[in-house]
Amino acid sequence: MNWLKSLKNMSFVVIALSFAVSANPAFGVSRIKDIADFEGVRDNQLVGYGLVVGLNGTGDNIKSVDFAKESLISMLDMVGVNARDGQIKAKNIAAVLVTANLPAFSRQGSRIDVTVSALGDAKDLQGGTLIATPLKGADGNVYAVAQGTVATGALAAGNRNDGASIVKGVPTSGRIASGAIIEKEIPFALNSLNTMNIALRNPDFTTSRRVADAINAMLGTTAARSLDPGTVELVVPSNYQDRIVDLMTKVEQLQVQPDQTAKVVVDESTGIVVIGKDVKINRLAIAQGNLAIKITDIPFVSQPEPFTMGEPVVVNTSLIDIQEDTEAKMKVLDTGINLQELVNGLNALGVTPRDLISILQAIKASGALQAEIEVI
Repeated sequence: MNWLKSLKNMSFVVIALSFAVSANPAFGVSRIKDIADFEGVRDNQLVGYGLVVGLNGTGDNIKSVDFAKESLISMLDMVGVNARDGQIKAKNIAAVLVTANLPAFSRQGSRIDVTVSALGDAKDLQGGTLIATPLKGADGNVYAVAQGTVATGALAAGNRNDGASIVKGVPTSGRIASGAIIEKEIPFALNSLNTMNIALRNPDFTTSRRVADAINAMLGTTAARSLDPGTVELVVPSNYQDRIVDLMTKVEQLQVQPDQTAKVVVDESTGIVVIGKDVKINRLAIAQGNLAIKITDIPFVSQPEPFTMGEPVVVNTSLIDIQEDTEAKMKVLDTGINLQELVNGLNALGVTPRDLISILQAIKASGALQAEIEVI
């Protein structure tokens, strides 16, 4: 496969996630609040368009970025300055997109962080000041207003004479800590709910059923039921009416053991291989060896025939040497071995992380690997 060829010269890190739950019943157990979300209790995304001013000559080129020029003219109009008839050559402004997440139950007057990203050809936003920018939700309403000094945490420097430059990080994107003030709240009557849906972050039939069983065991009723792999429906008991917060506090602290499918994940961009704890293979034999091909150019002198007018000429000839690793051995892996035994068996073969990908692919192709291989 092409992606295997691209990995040939990469160094890999293998992460083996082997959890022995039977040895310690509490090992691998998680709280419901760590594996699920409650319906309605979520962030809302906000976005706005604004201007950053006060840059040290690293802003947009007004002549080439028309929307930055029009934004500057509109802003000046707001403060009573007419700049439509003049020649604007400012290099200290940048048109930006401002984004933020509005947390659930945020109240008017509280502050949230915002992210500022350049839209034009600005080269650095460090130290610039974002002018008051309304932030809107998906419904078009303004929920917050952002303003403040942009911090990028990046470094950009260069020499105008020879064109040499160095850039560390992303200087065209930055943040303003507590840079937006919430102007409008999102109404959500939590205490009036009669039912509450619990959404699992990693949908799974077994985990969904375990969550429902844990809630029912705590309440002593059948108020919770699993609707699908990703949703557990909870009917609010009569003794918790108007006390949803108390109920959610108890539910989110309940501990369950999440289940997972057997999977091998390969990240070819970073060279990381992750093998899940439930990965097993059937009985099979594996042989791993290396074939080395060495081509060497050997120069020699070609002499002319006797009594001729020719001159000696240096020419090259190629020597091809093929060597195969004679220490490679066949290894038999028994049926149903666990992750630790699999890793030990591959290590016994002297398998390098670089070869692990192709070996796992070959085992999967043979039908012996009882797991899914996912390449990200």
